Amino acid sequence: MKVTQILPELNAGGVERGTLEIAAHLVREGHESIVISNGGRMVEELEKAGTRHVTMPVHRKSLASLLQVLPMRRFLLEERPDIVHIRSRVPGWVTWLAWRGMDPATRPRLVSTVHGFYSVNRYSAVMTRGERVIAVSNSVQDYIFKNYPKTAPAKVEVIHRGVDETVYPVDFVPSEAWQTVWANTYPAFKGRILLLMPGRLTRWKGQQDFIQLIARLIDLGLPVHGLIVGEPHPKKIAFLNELRSLTATLGITDRVSFLGHRNDLREIMAISSIIYSLSLAPEAFGRVSLEALALGKPVIAYEHGGVAEQLKAIFPKGLAKVGDLEAIIGLTREILATSHRPSSVGDFSLDKMTQSTFGVYSKLNELPRIEFEKKVSV
Repeated sequence: MKVTQILPELNAGGVERGTLEIAAHLVREGHESIVISNGGRMVEELEKAGTRHVTMPVHRKSLASLLQVLPMRRFLLEERPDIVHIRSRVPGWVTWLAWRGMDPATRPRLVSTVHGFYSVNRYSAVMTRGERVIAVSNSVQDYIFKNYPKTAPAKVEVIHRGVDETVYPVDFVPSEAWQTVWANTYPAFKGRILLLMPGRLTRWKGQQDFIQLIARLIDLGLPVHGLIVGEPHPKKIAFLNELRSLTATLGITDRVSFLGHRNDLREIMAISSIIYSLSLAPEAFGRVSLEALALGKPVIAYEHGGVAEQLKAIFPKGLAKVGDLEAIIGLTREILATSHRPSSVGDFSLDKMTQSTFGVYSKLNELPRIEFEKKVSV
């Protein structure tokens, strides 16, 4: 089978990582894998694993991107992939318009993955136009059916994202070299209980609640230190300054560290006592929380979205109502005083995700070719 995945760029993120994981699985199983994007720092890793990358400017949120419809159609006609898998809205429109103009008897089968709770409009509706639609969580499936009610339930399948347990093994211990560098770089952390809040610095991610939590725990006499890993969008530096001001107002500037973007998040999670997911709006899935659970680390999260689905299956002890700071404080104290830990990610494995995705490809490819609906309700 020849499979082409299409996304805006290959720099960083859950969509990009999932694309690489499916591509690697295809190559290992002897299939031909192609990825189309505008490029990025993950291209080298992709190509080393045996996937061919084709650079095409399908990333700009601009009408100019529609100029790529004809080049995309030429590509599909020349390469004749069995499956085309769209993973984002701009490349989704480019691909769908190119695909729609092809002969229904010979064009590739079209798969889309809804990775998030997109704004509800005609622009986002393209992600429901695949012949098969993958939802990354039950929450995302509910979003599809609620906002695009004419989407046929039979064509939507929930496939949770998966974690590679060989990369995130239970009780992983960072190398001595890493630990030495860490200890030398952050000597003030010695003897403190490290609590970690990973995630992009943006208002809905809940860093304010995390800072309030650290302040309350310090007032209770716990020797905790809060680690905030992530960086703001260049246009939102003001929010980082706002968070720093909050730590100053609460008198805990020396007990909360902003570590910015890190490439060693796995190691930081491994030495932290608890990892938090306090998003005020639901996450479509939440890959980092699953990686923490795979490491055997307790996760405390607000009970909504894809993260709640993970914890209900793996570590229900860590759930609290959205915004309930008192519950978060209580859970933190209880977990620190006990041995409550997750033991397995169960069905949230990388192997299950890749096998299930390939199953969608295979079943769709075996179906008789019929002309797909030309009008989709938005």
